[in-house]
Amino acid sequence: MIGFLGEYEATLDPKGRFLLPVGIKKQLPEGDHTQFVINRGFEKCLTLYPMSSWKPIFDSISQLNDFDPRVREFRRYFLNGATSLELDSAGRLLMPKNLTEHAGLEKDIVLVSAVNKIEIWDKSKYHQFFESFSPESFSSLAAEVMARTRSGE
Repeated sequence: MIGFLGEYEATLDPKGRFLLPVGIKKQLPEGDHTQFVINRGFEKCLTLYPMSSWKPIFDSISQLNDFDPRVREFRRYFLNGATSLELDSAGRLLMPKNLTEHAGLEKDIVLVSAVNKIEIWDKSKYHQFFESFSPESFSSLAAEVMARTRSGE
């Protein structure tokens, strides 16, 4: 299983491409360096999945009951905009315009580890997110979330 660490800044060029940071490339499993799927994140960001992380998620979604209207609704929202990407010869990824607009990405972006995927944020929105979160709020959230993992929820 992939386990990304780190936070990396990058810049979108006028065509919507960015250079995948070396720090991320070094963390990719052997043979998983060029193929990705990018999608909308749950917040106003994008999520970049190496193909080895995307495949099990897609396989799970494919097994869900098509006769359940909530499943169909979930699929529409989750897969809306999902796009395959491949690194070009210069090591850049071309961001789909509709996804770039969704996340409000303009020029300066931040790539943030999210366990087995990378979140891509507009730099100013990313900083605003953390400025609005106090240490006390984070401590409370950590206690709540980590208590769930200990109790098996």
